[in-house]
Amino acid sequence: MGDIYITGHRNPDLDSVCSAAAYAVLKNRTDPDNRYIPVRPGHLSESAKRILASLNITPPPYKRDIYPKVSDVMLQFGEKIDISGSLNVLAHSYSEHNPSATPVFDGDEYAGLITVDDIAAWMLLHLSEEGSISRIPSISELMTEQVEPLNTNDLFEDAKAVFYSSSKRGIAVFDENGYAGYVTRRCFLDTPSYKVILVDHNEPGQSIRGIETAAVVEIIDHHRLDAVRTDLPIFIDAEPLGSTCTIVYQLFRRNGIVPDPDTARILLTGIIADTLILKSPTTTSIDEEAASALSSICGEETEEFGLAMFSNTEGLKTRDPETAVTSDFKTYTEKGVKVGIGQCEVTTLDDLGEYSEAYLDALERVRVKNGLDWAVLMITNVLSEHSVLLCTDYKANKKLSYGQKEKLIYDMPGVMSRKKQLLPEVLFAIGS
Repeated sequence: MGDIYITGHRNPDLDSVCSAAAYAVLKNRTDPDNRYIPVRPGHLSESAKRILASLNITPPPYKRDIYPKVSDVMLQFGEKIDISGSLNVLAHSYSEHNPSATPVFDGDEYAGLITVDDIAAWMLLHLSEEGSISRIPSISELMTEQVEPLNTNDLFEDAKAVFYSSSKRGIAVFDENGYAGYVTRRCFLDTPSYKVILVDHNEPGQSIRGIETAAVVEIIDHHRLDAVRTDLPIFIDAEPLGSTCTIVYQLFRRNGIVPDPDTARILLTGIIADTLILKSPTTTSIDEEAASALSSICGEETEEFGLAMFSNTEGLKTRDPETAVTSDFKTYTEKGVKVGIGQCEVTTLDDLGEYSEAYLDALERVRVKNGLDWAVLMITNVLSEHSVLLCTDYKANKKLSYGQKEKLIYDMPGVMSRKKQLLPEVLFAIGS
C-alpha cells in the first residue's frame, strides 16, 4: 500500500481543504490498494477556522512540504542488540538479515551503531598484533566512535551530502523522542518521490513546497490551466464550475457512490464558500444542482446554511492586516508583470474607513516581500454582492474600469469573483 497525498493550494481556502478532504474519502473507497491522505500546505485564516469549527469539520492536517526526507529511507532493524553481549549475539542476525549496520542498546537506551567495518577493523587489528584471534570480543569492544545522528526531518539531499562526506557505513537517525532508526549508504542510491493529487489548483507556484520533486498523479480543478509537467499521462478533471467541491461530487456520482452525510456537509461547505452562497458569477447550474443534492443528504437548507457559515466570518478591522491580505492570495505573471490578487469576504463594507489605511500599508508590504510589481485586495460583501478593491501604487491602476472611491481604493458593485471578473480586468489593465 502506498501513500498518496491530496493537497490544495498554498494559501488554503474552504474549497481547497474541503475538496481535498472529500476526495480522499472517495479515493479510499474506490482504490483500497493505496492510502489517500488529505493535507493542507498552508495555514487557514481565522474565519475559515471558525467556520469549520462551527460545522464540526476537522480540516486536513498541515504538511509544510513534500521534499524527500530521511524518514522516507530510514531503516528500522527489529532485533535489539545489547551492548553487554558478545559477537556471538550478532551472528544469528547476520546469517538471516546480513545488515551492514546494527543498532546497539544499553537496556532501553540507544548506545550506537555497530557496523561490519567495526568488526573487520577489530579482527584485522588483533591479527596484526597477535597473529591470531583467540577470543570472541564483546559488543562494547567492537563499537567505534559514533558520529552526530541525522534527524528524520532532514532533507534527503542534505543528509546524502552529510553521509557521503563521512567514512561511516551507517548513521543513526533521531526524532523528537530520541532514536528512530538508521541509514546506510544503500538508502541513498535512489531518491524517493511522493505521489500527489492536486485539487483546486494546478500551477506549481501555488502548490505545496517541493512539488517539483513529486509525481503528480491527478489534477482536480476549476481554474485556468498552467499545469505542472508530468512524466506520464495522468487523470485531469478541470471544469469551468464555481467550486472544486462540485467536481468532486460529480466524481462521487460517476463512481456510483453517495457521499455520507459528513462528507456531503464538507462538500456543501466548499461549494457555498467558493460560490458565495451561489451568488458568484462563477456559479453554474451544475453547482446549484450539486448544492441542492448535498443539502438533502446532510439535512441542511442551502441558503440558511450559507448565511450561518458567513456569519462566522471575522470582520477585517479586528484581524492582522498582513495575515488577512495573504490568507487567500494568488500570484500571476502577465507580459513580465508580477501581480498578486487577494480576496477577503465580509458581511459589511460600512466599516471600510476604519481599516483601509492599515490594509493599504499591509498590501504594500506584501508586494515588496513577494517581489511583485502590483498587488490588489478585493474585499467582498457576500450579502450585498458588492466589492471594493485596494491597490498598491502602480501605473495599471489608471486602466481599471472601476470608479475610484479614494486614492488607491476602487468601487466594484456587482463584482464578486476574483477568477471570472477581477482577474480578466487586472490582466487587461496590465496589457493595455
